[in-house]
Amino acid sequence: MIPAVFLDSQTPAATAGPAGGVLIAGLLVLAYLIGGIPFGYLLVRLKTGQDVRAMGSGNIGATNVLRTTGRGWGVLTLVLDAAKGYLAVWLIERATGGAELFMGAAMVAVLLGHAFPVYLKFKGGKAMASYVGAALCLAPAAVGVCAAVFVLVVAAWRYISLGSIVSVALFPPVLWLLNRPDWPLVAATALGSALVIWRHSANIRRLRAGTENVFHLGGNKP
Repeated sequence: MIPAVFLDSQTPAATAGPAGGVLIAGLLVLAYLIGGIPFGYLLVRLKTGQDVRAMGSGNIGATNVLRTTGRGWGVLTLVLDAAKGYLAVWLIERATGGAELFMGAAMVAVLLGHAFPVYLKFKGGKAMASYVGAALCLAPAAVGVCAAVFVLVVAAWRYISLGSIVSVALFPPVLWLLNRPDWPLVAATALGSALVIWRHSANIRRLRAGTENVFHLGGNKP
């Protein structure tokens, strides 16, 4: 049974009993499975017949797809990866009447799915786009602030990875300042941010060494 302390007046009664617990668990598993759909891998296969993991940085995310396959395919990967993050959180929002605890849990689940997809033997991407999609469902205004920071960082230093790391690190405190949610949601977004930053470990090493790839709209130049 879901503890009453985690439920509020907006939570449907159907989610409060044992059957509700099963529903929530099922939706969290579904969030993981949705997150694991490797759109970058599938789109590059469709376009070129090649495995994107053997191209460029080896990542299945939008940035590597853009670099190796073209701008349009990179943008499509970005949109689809963000959409799955939004969908996972939206489904549990609808089922629970917007219970923040479970929405935060869905965010973490979809990010884990993207980073460790069962479909690709648990070797996935960095989950940045899925983070953005999930965050959009949680707090669009906070995403807008962080997106502005992302654009400024990338414009100034030309590193997508640096913009991603800075903006995702800012999201939990910006969320708290603008929305004042309960602590479980802030904790979930902080956990998600930590996962995304950890998945950027190789980028952080290259940034420190001065060997990180510089972003250009027409592609990528080292």
